[in-house]
Amino acid sequence: MTRAWILPIVLLLCGAAATTGPALRGDTGPAVAYAVVFLVPAGVCSPLVFPRSIGAEEARRRSAADGRPVVYWRPGCTYCLRLRLRLGRRARRLHWVNIWRDPAGAAAVRAANAGNETVPTVVVTNRPHTNPDPRWVRELV
Repeated sequence: MTRAWILPIVLLLCGAAATTGPALRGDTGPAVAYAVVFLVPAGVCSPLVFPRSIGAEEARRRSAADGRPVVYWRPGCTYCLRLRLRLGRRARRLHWVNIWRDPAGAAAVRAANAGNETVPTVVVTNRPHTNPDPRWVRELV
């Protein structure tokens, strides 16, 4: 199991534990409320919210060919989630690199951020932008 799935799985287990008591007593209202309270954050924190990630080398190659930005991200990052949600459908047009799955991507982020793995880092025409305004990224796409 990778680090990306730890938080969603913990949330699902906590939700199951919190839902079990009311469900066994027949209290469907609280059981449903607990399920929603834990399932929504689990879904939002999971890697499934983001477009399919590719490797850093492939992302650079594709970006050079089509001019689209490369977004370096990691699961569980609230700023990455904010960027992803504010981009909406346009997010699929970008090249996404999960730095927890791609060591070359993590190295690129560290090189752009003085040794820190600060995400999201958006690279446009070989120029990195750390945690840019989602409106600015939306204008690029």
